[in-house]
Amino acid sequence: MSEINTFLIMLQPFLSTAHFRQLTLISEALLMMQGRITMLGISRWTRRGGSYRTIQRFFTTPVNWGFLNWQLIKPFVSNPSGVLLIAGDATTVTKSGKETFGLGRFFSSIYSRAVPGISFQVVSL
Repeated sequence: MSEINTFLIMLQPFLSTAHFRQLTLISEALLMMQGRITMLGISRWTRRGGSYRTIQRFFTTPVNWGFLNWQLIKPFVSNPSGVLLIAGDATTVTKSGKETFGLGRFFSSIYSRAVPGISFQVVSL
């Protein structure tokens, strides 16, 4: 897990001490988990300091993820030492209900039509 910690250390100046510690705990737990990911599951896989209530507090705290993502990739983009490859992928997860944040209708290639659900876009550098 030291690899993820060395990468996350770049975010420490932009987060409070408690929020950075929580992010580190949750990131380590997510990389170890198998199967369904829930807040209760994350709290079971974290080491000391990752109680269920702590996980809830982390996910209810507003975070500017766009800014943090930019802080992670900025050193690599501003001083390129070779070829940079950018890859992106979008996936749609079907979901019923009305209360989920981001719920909408998105095209699914599996169903060949727009379906109700959540769409995730991932970009890799």
